[in-house]
Amino acid sequence: MDFDLTQSPYSDPGDLDVGGLPGDPGELAALVRDVIIHRLEGERFGCVIPGERLRDDAEARYVTELLRVLRARRDAPLTVRREPAERFVGTCRDFALLLCSLLRATGTPARVRCGFATYFEEGFHDDHWVTEYRLPDGGARLVDAQVLDPSYDVPFDPLDVPRDRFLVAGDAWRLCRTGRATPALFGVGHLDGLAGLWFVRAAVLRDLAARNGVEVLPWDGWGPELLDDAALTEDEIALIDAVSAVGSEEEARLLYRDPRLTVPREIVSYTTYRGVRKVTLRPGAPR
Repeated sequence: MDFDLTQSPYSDPGDLDVGGLPGDPGELAALVRDVIIHRLEGERFGCVIPGERLRDDAEARYVTELLRVLRARRDAPLTVRREPAERFVGTCRDFALLLCSLLRATGTPARVRCGFATYFEEGFHDDHWVTEYRLPDGGARLVDAQVLDPSYDVPFDPLDVPRDRFLVAGDAWRLCRTGRATPALFGVGHLDGLAGLWFVRAAVLRDLAARNGVEVLPWDGWGPELLDDAALTEDEIALIDAVSAVGSEEEARLLYRDPRLTVPREIVSYTTYRGVRKVTLRPGAPR
């Protein structure tokens, strides 16, 4: 079975009619860019985002919920471009997950990747999510649908993001562990205190989960609560060393069976607007 073609409980588009969707990854990425607005993009697009949308939209864990919000704001096919006020107000995770969902639905193997982008703030590695899809020749390509808007003016093709401009979380961890990068420069640039090796650890765990069909929210956590570098134990560092060394998808699936790494049904969500709360996730068949 090709697991990258299998929809997860998070990416499953439900009853969406995919017959009218384009099959080209670039066209799908443009479609995604035209139906989502990042909750920090209000000024960029010249609109005021209502507070309840800032608070609620990005808490939608599942593509079915995202699509429901879009339909409520404008009852039109997904291929119709929305004005900013009609869009789903999300985060980079929502761009990545919706594109992943549509790629899978139209026959292109894809997955969500968690890591760090170097193209938002000079000298800083910002917590970020992108989509990775498989090419016909067996290779893989990273796509950042969010920065497809020309206002971002990134110095590369967003449909083929260089691996040194977006670091998947495991690569970032290895760079920090070997002293080739400074952990304090990895995190959320616009929020004080959200940076460090502990933050990279969380991204490594989320990336492993996403590779196993559990595409959680960027602020979800499970296992030991580690919110600063001082809380990292030798055992925990050794565990993340092992995760960051994973290569094949088979290795990722085997390692994910470790109960220290598997996402449980109940997790803790450190939400931006709702505070810290416990959340019960939808059940899903293990990959």
